Amino acid sequence: MMTAAHAHSSARDVLRLALHQFPYDLRAFLRNPQSRFFTLALPVLFLIIFASVFGRQNNTVKVSGGTIDTSVYYVPGIITLGIIAASFVNLVISVTAQRESGVLKRRRATPVPAAAVIAGRTLTAIVVSIGITVLLLVIGWAAYGAHVPARTAPALAVAVIVGTVSFCCLGYALTSVIRNEDAAQPITQAIMLPLYFISGVFIATSILPHWLTVVGDVFPVHHLVEALLTAYNPHTTGAGFAGTDLLIVAAWGAAGLVVALRRFSWLPRGT
Repeated sequence: MMTAAHAHSSARDVLRLALHQFPYDLRAFLRNPQSRFFTLALPVLFLIIFASVFGRQNNTVKVSGGTIDTSVYYVPGIITLGIIAASFVNLVISVTAQRESGVLKRRRATPVPAAAVIAGRTLTAIVVSIGITVLLLVIGWAAYGAHVPARTAPALAVAVIVGTVSFCCLGYALTSVIRNEDAAQPITQAIMLPLYFISGVFIATSILPHWLTVVGDVFPVHHLVEALLTAYNPHTTGAGFAGTDLLIVAAWGAAGLVVALRRFSWLPRGT
């Protein structure tokens, strides 16, 4: 029987190995031009394009408690896109490619626990998500006057971390049903692009048809947008924690984790 001390020691070893694995995963990400573009450069381009096109002429968007400039509204929306790019899209593509090339099989054959390999990759996603969030925060503040109230900054940080971990779990779940690396990017884009449009990332939900907002409300993208927007909204009272939205995002992540635990494969599945 495993004692409490043994369990604590095992958890500590997994954490230590995950921290050891993390720099290699981060270096692999930074050396991949495609990953850098879609995860770091593309959200910046989207923010500049959407805020410039739709945020001109003092356009405003209805939010809880009042209205905000459209350019300000797009900052938390595009932050959502950046988080999903780092923790879901990039993870699905890279993990599928590593599985099909035999990298995951070789890693699984080492003494390093599977939990440490997965935790290291998740930690990379968290760091990249925080990085793109900070970058978009700075651009939003410098170019569009968008800033986070100090009292809600912790809520923003919690939303970023909860969103990243949840979409990592969903990413691992999706890799379990993708057969080869060529299909990874088309499948992720086919899933995410429609959700971006109906969840408030590209278009404010206040101007969407009601039936589309009902559909979007089912999925975690909308609730991550709402959690970040609550922290960004100057009309928000209190600490800015969108508890219900964060719980829904976390529930989706938990469901993804269950699927991943049952179906995730370390061996190539392509034909």
